[in-house]
Amino acid sequence: MKELFDIVSEKCSEKVTKSYSTSFSIATKMLASYIQQDIYNIYGFVRLSDEIVDSLHNYDKELLFNRFEKDLNNSIKEKISLNPILNSFQHTFHKYNFDISLVNSFMKSMRWDLYKKKYSSNSDYKEYIYGSADVVGLMCLKVFVNGDNEKYNELKKYAMSLGSAFQKVNFLRDVKNDFENLNRTYFPKVDFLNFSEKDKNKIILEIESDFKNGLKGIYLLPNNSRFGVYTAYKYYISLLKKLKKTPSKSIISTRIRIPNYVKMGLLAESYLNYHFNTYK
Repeated sequence: MKELFDIVSEKCSEKVTKSYSTSFSIATKMLASYIQQDIYNIYGFVRLSDEIVDSLHNYDKELLFNRFEKDLNNSIKEKISLNPILNSFQHTFHKYNFDISLVNSFMKSMRWDLYKKKYSSNSDYKEYIYGSADVVGLMCLKVFVNGDNEKYNELKKYAMSLGSAFQKVNFLRDVKNDFENLNRTYFPKVDFLNFSEKDKNKIILEIESDFKNGLKGIYLLPNNSRFGVYTAYKYYISLLKKLKKTPSKSIISTRIRIPNYVKMGLLAESYLNYHFNTYK
């Protein structure tokens, strides 16, 4: 009956994705149906890891994280886990032959969130983003290219740029929660007690550069994933535009959101851009 347990595990990963992220769920639905489940499996694993370090404040986070990491390693080694999220993730891990270094880098960045509150150097900042975002994009890319290493290596740099852009947008819009509630800041040499327009614009220029490079890779994706990734790109670009228009003082006092009705409009716009090959 392992087959039934695997089905239940996959349903759990899908439920996690749809419960935690409307935008990611919409983008995933725009992928070819035969790869959607693997993306749910990746997101479920990523979301659960992040939840431990960011949300479970009344519990021993380090203990929970250590236990989770041990269960993760065992699931990859034994090709099964009684944790349904890890069970579905290990299936995708083995199906596409992920490099274990991607998973290790991700877990390293998540562990940093347990104790590291400030990123003072560019090297630490870049390493954290690589582990927390770029590697997630690389795992998804491995699914998109169906494990084709030649195609993977061709698109790798673009996937990393897009992952970095998405994560930096998340950092900027979550400044209030990260700074006030978690006492955490990611952008090096930025004083959020005196966050200025100059600081904000410097960050936005960095993100725009990442997006510009990432968009080049979207053009080159297989048909199974191009529209879905482009949909996610359009959502994050709209968030960036909203952040650009928001005064720096407001960014540190409120979380910028895109209403669901606007997301639906972005989906329609993405479809037209995709259909008529007018990416922007």
